[in-house]
Amino acid sequence: MHHGRVPAAAPSPGSAAASADPAVSWDPSPSTACAAALDAAELRHRYATGATSAADHVAALLRRIEEIDRSGPTLRSVLAVDPHAVDRAAERDAERARGQVRGPLHGVPVLVKDNIDTADAADIADTGGALPTTAGSLALADVPTPSDAHLVTALRAAGAVLVGKANLSEWANFRSGSSTSGWSGVGGLCVNPHALDRSAGGSSSGSAAAVAAGLAPLAVGTETDGSIVCPAALCGVVGIKPTVGLVSRTGVVPISHSQDTPGPIATTVADAALLLGVLAGADPSDAATMRSGRVAYSDYTRFCRPDGLAGARIGLPRAGLWGYSAAADALAEEAVRLLAARGATIVDHADLPSIDEIRESDAEFTVLSTEFRADLESYLATRRPDGPRTLAELIAFNDAHADRELTHFGQDRFESALATRGLCDPVYVEALRTCRRLGRTHGIDAALGAGRLDALVMPAYPPAWKIDLVNGDQLPGACTTPSAISGYPVVTVPCGAVDGLPVGLAFAGTAWSEPTLIRLAYAFEQALGAQRRQARPAFRPARIG
Repeated sequence: MHHGRVPAAAPSPGSAAASADPAVSWDPSPSTACAAALDAAELRHRYATGATSAADHVAALLRRIEEIDRSGPTLRSVLAVDPHAVDRAAERDAERARGQVRGPLHGVPVLVKDNIDTADAADIADTGGALPTTAGSLALADVPTPSDAHLVTALRAAGAVLVGKANLSEWANFRSGSSTSGWSGVGGLCVNPHALDRSAGGSSSGSAAAVAAGLAPLAVGTETDGSIVCPAALCGVVGIKPTVGLVSRTGVVPISHSQDTPGPIATTVADAALLLGVLAGADPSDAATMRSGRVAYSDYTRFCRPDGLAGARIGLPRAGLWGYSAAADALAEEAVRLLAARGATIVDHADLPSIDEIRESDAEFTVLSTEFRADLESYLATRRPDGPRTLAELIAFNDAHADRELTHFGQDRFESALATRGLCDPVYVEALRTCRRLGRTHGIDAALGAGRLDALVMPAYPPAWKIDLVNGDQLPGACTTPSAISGYPVVTVPCGAVDGLPVGLAFAGTAWSEPTLIRLAYAFEQALGAQRRQARPAFRPARIG
């Protein structure tokens, strides 16, 4: 287990330490299994009644991380743990005993994705100390982070205990077009807790896998195009990708200011809504959030209504967003029948007029490549001066450490981004305009308006594919690109499983429609029932077929 700073050398994904052992036997202790079964809502109740202390619960989760993430099925979902986490939890217990409760997450353990800054200096007050921020890259492993991200400050203010940093697809999966999701040079290969030879998705792989495995009740991921929704769907948990601008990106290693957003991952819609209320809000350092002060809610759980489907109008965008996975479609069809049975009006073939153009256009890649170089170099300037400052320096670092960074895939996306010509380039400006047109006015908003719809519903992703470090991810289709290029929200909820592999149902809407999507997703989750909604991971070893 990593305590504090990441070691200089991480195991390669092909090593026994970094990949799941097909023959592993695993017998978790009863105390950690009990801790894993508690969601945030139940945990808050136990804290309030004195049935459980935060210090005891955090200690149990740290033991579970050791048992499962390191020496058991070897998920590699947690990149680093805070060695002071139990002390911080004990402080929250002492505050509660004095009648002081900081906020809705007081004493609740949270993992944050390791592209989100956590202060890595003991002299910064109330940080818990010694949590690096690496984006999974060895280039940042020894470069301290001087301050917390805005959202981390909000988590601490709400009383959360940051137990550690979650592994991720290195550089949020923007280094290569042939990458393997869940792999990073620092953390090794994160795998799916339902089947250890299957992908955990990307790029918030560790955040979703850890929540699914009961290593923390809540985690924060980030998404540019699919990076919350994909791993949440594949690992069988709830993910909310918010409207861009609802949650601050200050202190988050960027890809694109047009599309990036942090968001919550949890086992239930109510827990995800609870975390979203803590994360949402204006940040003067992130201009995109300034409108969120008027549209954000401090408590999104108010929208969790069991009757939330009654009277709703839900569209099915069949063209392009269904049909890529027969298994996922079958479960989604069952879910649609349940939506209708609970009072929703279903409008079939509520297609996006622009869907064919979206699938054929390279505008999104132009936008991401251009913004990545500009945004990343602005971010690197905030780190300590002994680290890399430019994309060219990162490329050179990877070339110099190719035996540890470039073993399984290259850095073609880095190289494409290096060749871009800046945010004033007319090619970029037109590509951004194209993305907004295709995603919004001719896309999601057009479909919603034509059918007078509250939301669009579709399979989120196919069941998890087998990990292939030679050929990279094998992904036949997904639901996220129209929402990504629009900057619009998506909520994914487990809707069943195929051969033990979870499938998510995605609810997508227009800007700032999180209250509606949460209402619909919660009502669906309650109608589906806990047993079918989420099966505990089986940690199934690798098998043929």
